[in-house]
Amino acid sequence: MVLKKLDIHVHVQLEHEYPVHLRQRATGLTCGELREMYDVTGVEKGLALPGVSPEHGTDQLTNRDARLAAAQYPETIGWWFCNVDPRWLTNSPEADLSIPMNYFKSLGARGIGELTANLPFDDPLMENLFRHAERCGLPVLFHIGFPSYDYGVVDDLGLPRLEGALQKFPKLRFIGHSQKWWSEISGDCSWENRAGNPKGPVVPGGRVIELLRNYPNMYADLSAGSGENAVMRDPAFGYRFLEEFQDKLFFGVDYCTVDNYRELSHFLDEGVEMGRISQKAYNKICRENLLALVEG
Repeated sequence: MVLKKLDIHVHVQLEHEYPVHLRQRATGLTCGELREMYDVTGVEKGLALPGVSPEHGTDQLTNRDARLAAAQYPETIGWWFCNVDPRWLTNSPEADLSIPMNYFKSLGARGIGELTANLPFDDPLMENLFRHAERCGLPVLFHIGFPSYDYGVVDDLGLPRLEGALQKFPKLRFIGHSQKWWSEISGDCSWENRAGNPKGPVVPGGRVIELLRNYPNMYADLSAGSGENAVMRDPAFGYRFLEEFQDKLFFGVDYCTVDNYRELSHFLDEGVEMGRISQKAYNKICRENLLALVEG
């Protein structure tokens, strides 16, 4: 049975602050624009992710926008995460980031993300953010980027810094996202193909698989071209992956422009209709995992 889906990855604004040619990255839709896309692709509603770090782009997606979108358009935005930059307050590893986290949590925020600050996972500022997020009980959805000229948390090939964070903060739920995360699903990931959406069969030895298997606090966001490519580039592998990690995967789209449609919804629907994934796995990935994350 095919279901309406819930989207873990929404960038939404109450209105566009800047004209298109001044937006550094096309990273946000209005709720009306998003609703039209959802109706075409079979999505019920989603979770709003603000972007507050300077690396994220010119047209910031604020915590206020996310909160008000959920309040004013509940049929489209069901929940929201807050976002916190590790350099906030005192720009030091001693900053009490529990203050803004608990404030936003009191207003209804269910997590933190999309985390895009261009600092390594093991930078003292980033570890301070993880420490407070773990203390506040807020999961963190992160984007991985290259150092210095990109947006997203920095890691080396093979994700050793992320693995260190998983070990150091075992009660913090990490949710992986971006090309640099999903390229690591295959054992042949390299610096040359890491920034794109590699094609062809998935090679054994991918670090994404190892981290999902080995760490109970590691989860993954299937949104964007990177998420759908990871499971659709090698369909036989993709359906096995979805079945194995059915408790750790979240459906998402990450629509950034009004023509930015994804194919993942159809791939999942076809998989359950053809018996390539179980109804149980399909239900969890499309809806139940996100409901468990945000509603307990």
